[in-house]
Amino acid sequence: MAANAIDQTRRMLSLVTYLRERPGAHVADVARAFGITEDELISDLDVLPMCGTSFRGGDLLDIDTDGERIWWRNPDASGESTAEPLRLAADEATALLVAARAVATLPGLRESDRDALLRATAKLEAAAGEVAGASSRLSVTFESEGGVFADVDRAIAERRRLWLRYYSPARDELTERKVDPIRLFAVGHTYMEGWCHLSEARRTFRLDRVAEIRLLDERAEPPAIEPRDLSEGLVQPAAEDPEVVVEVGPGGRWVAEYYPHDSAEELTGGGLRITLRSPDPASLRRLALRLGREGRIVAPAELADSARSAAREALAGYGEQV
Repeated sequence: MAANAIDQTRRMLSLVTYLRERPGAHVADVARAFGITEDELISDLDVLPMCGTSFRGGDLLDIDTDGERIWWRNPDASGESTAEPLRLAADEATALLVAARAVATLPGLRESDRDALLRATAKLEAAAGEVAGASSRLSVTFESEGGVFADVDRAIAERRRLWLRYYSPARDELTERKVDPIRLFAVGHTYMEGWCHLSEARRTFRLDRVAEIRLLDERAEPPAIEPRDLSEGLVQPAAEDPEVVVEVGPGGRWVAEYYPHDSAEELTGGGLRITLRSPDPASLRRLALRLGREGRIVAPAELADSARSAAREALAGYGEQV
């Protein structure tokens, strides 16, 4: 949750500059540019009007939307044309202090950035007074992907190529590859979009699947490609992708919420018959194993047979039989 809060804070700071330069921007275009859903963008816009140089009338950011376009009524409230310093509420100061201390501990962070962050944190602590004492009793622990995030973030900033050992669950193997990073984004998990020299194509890497990472001295030169549109989610099956039918019991209904699908028919007993598409149907064998007794692949037949064989092999390791 803390990492998401940091991502949101960073995004909202960028959003202020972005909207200031694009009056009347379309909601769909802004959401696409930031790699978030329109609902997430609207949530950010609900928070921004609570920020400003003070809580007097006219000093708060007057940003609103009609659902299609975004308007900034008083862009000068960002403080760029005033000498009055930005003031934070107690909860805002606490959130910033906790986030700043957490980011400062990230491995791989450039020392110049760490020093600048620590100086800014010290100034904020001095200005926050008693709030700083309360925030010091809170701590954040990043997941193991935090170090990877810092390395990728640094590589993007310095335009450097990365070397990865990456785990591919669909093939159940580790591969080594060089990647020119393009951007970081979060959709449930944190991902890096980059140009992969192994496949000679754009690829998306989930950070918690990076087993090892190194910054190279080679310059990153990804081709000029349009960032993926993530407004409909990370997984966006195509109409030509193979069709897979899965039947789940009551305990497997979450599959219909997690996986984009063409249809979900109710079954007797509270289950579902889910029809979905996947560019790599074999990757769904892991889903079948995860579901256990709560689900099975019905079609195509060869994939169903493959899933049953994988289940038998897994159970054989425990001395059981199917």
